[in-house]
Amino acid sequence: MASRREFVSAMAAGALSASLPGTVTAKLLSAGHDFFSAHVTNSFANGKKYVPVMITPYKPNGQIDFNTLSKLIDFYAAAGAKGFFANCASSEMYNLSPDERLSLTKHVVKRAGSKMSVVSTGSFGEKLNEKATFTKKIYDTGVNGVITITSHFAKEDENDETLMENYSAFFKLTDNIPLGTYECPSPYKRILTPEVFSFLLKSGRMVYHKDTTIDFDKVKAKIELAKNTKLEFYDACIANAMYSLQAGAKGMSPICGNLYPEIVSWMCNNATDPQKQEDVKYIQEQLTKTEDLIGQHYPVSAKYFLHKRGLPIELISRSNKDPLTVKQKEVLDGVHKTFLGWCERIGIRPVQV
Repeated sequence: MASRREFVSAMAAGALSASLPGTVTAKLLSAGHDFFSAHVTNSFANGKKYVPVMITPYKPNGQIDFNTLSKLIDFYAAAGAKGFFANCASSEMYNLSPDERLSLTKHVVKRAGSKMSVVSTGSFGEKLNEKATFTKKIYDTGVNGVITITSHFAKEDENDETLMENYSAFFKLTDNIPLGTYECPSPYKRILTPEVFSFLLKSGRMVYHKDTTIDFDKVKAKIELAKNTKLEFYDACIANAMYSLQAGAKGMSPICGNLYPEIVSWMCNNATDPQKQEDVKYIQEQLTKTEDLIGQHYPVSAKYFLHKRGLPIELISRSNKDPLTVKQKEVLDGVHKTFLGWCERIGIRPVQV
């Protein structure tokens, strides 16, 4: 996968050299990371990204449906996605075998091609050396960065000192692999404090962060810490979208992007545009209102919505096996009509499947 990484590295180099002083550019590029570029301090800056937290399609027999996965990747890309987070919570990563996690990631990397970045979770295993071994396997699939789950590195009753000690040991076991962090709610939700976040940034290894803090003041504090580093900050909370993007977040990775990725892409492209603020505020209000509705019985809710939009995806989930109720389907049907109204309001056309 060297050619793929060389391509995105060259693209990042060109963008950086055009926007940053030479000394800063040289320092960032010499760090050896392939894709992820530096934050800029101007809150109304271009280059924001929607990165989907990908769902996993299954065949009727419960096995991964790679043909539909290819169609889903193409759908995300047509809707404006600028990267992919494979093998995440939305992918039902805890319900996949180690081999399935690897095959799923390999498929996404291959289908995404050289122009699209891919990250995937790698911190599986009871012991640090096991986490490191699997991280290397995930990196060997060709991803641009390997994601670590923050709650994989300390028990819920262990303090931040233990968390940092375990990360330090993990760094030594994983060579110079570019890494990311994800405050996944499972096995428990471990929010990174400013102290821990700063520690991880100073390691020079972190290129990606998916944040689930929700409290915007705390989110903003971490965004400030990440500015002018090579870490790309993605907020998972759609209620924060406008605010996080304007504060300097690189992009968004909310679950609603699995239903209407065009809208999240539009928000990433326009949240920092002074000429679009009226529509931005309207879309922000709408996305916040509908989030609880689409989150019920997720990820089946997302699969139902995508099926309604024309993707040949089965309403099968390993983590949520009960079928949608008639009422839940009616609610999602209503959200679909609302989505079409958003598209008309902001002047975009839904992706045709």
